[in-house]
Amino acid sequence: MPQRFGRPGLLGTIARTAVISGTASAVSNRVERGMGQRDMRRQAEAQAQQQARADQPAPPPQPAAPPAAPPAADRVSQLTALADLKAQGLLTDEEFAAEKARVLNS
Repeated sequence: MPQRFGRPGLLGTIARTAVISGTASAVSNRVERGMGQRDMRRQAEAQAQQQARADQPAPPPQPAAPPAAPPAADRVSQLTALADLKAQGLLTDEEFAAEKARVLNS
């Protein structure tokens, strides 16, 4: 049979297409399999990290700092405001005495 030059015949085109398709499928499957394994490894690592964090005891709570006493100028302004309210008749003598004691004791 004489040798052909130029474009391949129908059988050659079909064979080439089959080879290309098979190669593409094999590569695609291999990539998907590799990605699946990588995802499984990442999930396993994440679970291990979560478990390690859960196994660690919680840090002890920090002691609460005592509340800071209000500055003297603030007390004076509060007492002045109370005196103004009493002078306007908005506070009774008992209410004024109670609020004054609260401000002085804080």
